[in-house]
Amino acid sequence: MAVRHQLVRRPPRAVWAVLADPTCYGEWVAGPSESAPLDHTWPSPGSRLRYTIRLGPWAAEGVTTVRHEEPGRELELEASFKSLGTARIFLQLRPWGEETLVVCDEHPLRGLGGTLHNSVSEAALQLRHRGMLARLAAVVERRPEEVRRA
Repeated sequence: MAVRHQLVRRPPRAVWAVLADPTCYGEWVAGPSESAPLDHTWPSPGSRLRYTIRLGPWAAEGVTTVRHEEPGRELELEASFKSLGTARIFLQLRPWGEETLVVCDEHPLRGLGGTLHNSVSEAALQLRHRGMLARLAAVVERRPEEVRRA
């Protein structure tokens, strides 16, 4: 399992505000160029968002579904990308003084991604998470104070 962490220089409520905004996913999740909620209840369990991945002229869509939520603390997602299958992504927010330690745990569940999962794909997930969590921290830390307090 690819487990990685990132210290965000804001309290957990500020990190949660970004996680709870499905329109922000394209800003910090590695891969998607855009995202949009399919339900108005994000991040309640069962709610979904659609995302688009672009590589040059090629584009494809996927769907992410919330499987578990503890507001302000935990968010567990299942990302589905057509023939590649599905992956479980678990994000945990741990208070770290006035800051937040974000722990991300991801592994393939079904489909080609699960079948081909090995040490090379695990290393690729580690690299993906390094960039993704750094972008999450940047998105949270650049938000205005009034948004962070919401």
